Amino acid sequence: MPKTKFQDFIFTIIMVVVMVYAMVCYNIAFDKGAMSGSVFLIAFHELPIMGVVGFLLEFLFVGKFAQKIVFKHFNPQNTKPFVITVMISSVTVAIMCPLMSFIASLLFNFTGVSDIVPNFLQICVRNFPMALCWQLFYAGPLVRAVFRFLFKKQLKD
Repeated sequence: MPKTKFQDFIFTIIMVVVMVYAMVCYNIAFDKGAMSGSVFLIAFHELPIMGVVGFLLEFLFVGKFAQKIVFKHFNPQNTKPFVITVMISSVTVAIMCPLMSFIASLLFNFTGVSDIVPNFLQICVRNFPMALCWQLFYAGPLVRAVFRFLFKKQLKD
């Protein structure tokens, strides 16, 4: 989708905000035991921290690495764009979810050195199905639609 570095920058910002905010809400609701209106407000306090972490990871490392993995197995010239999109999204989640879960477990669930690995594994296993479904069915299509709207003229050229 993005064709320039600037477009990639904007696409990544939008995607990270949509993904991170949803996942922060999910984790807060899980920790509180229920979803409530306050979850959406509380999530805004964690969004700047996790948003910056998510952006830096995705923009600087994971995005390129995910594409490299996908293009190693699929030739974009003879593979349907939908398959490429789904695979890049899936591989991105497969890399980002453990990284973000580990960082979140240290920042928000740290109870001691001996609990780092168990906390991380519990959070990662809980987050992965939600992150993958949210990305494939909601965030990905929404962000791509917003991106196409914002860059309609540039994408035609």
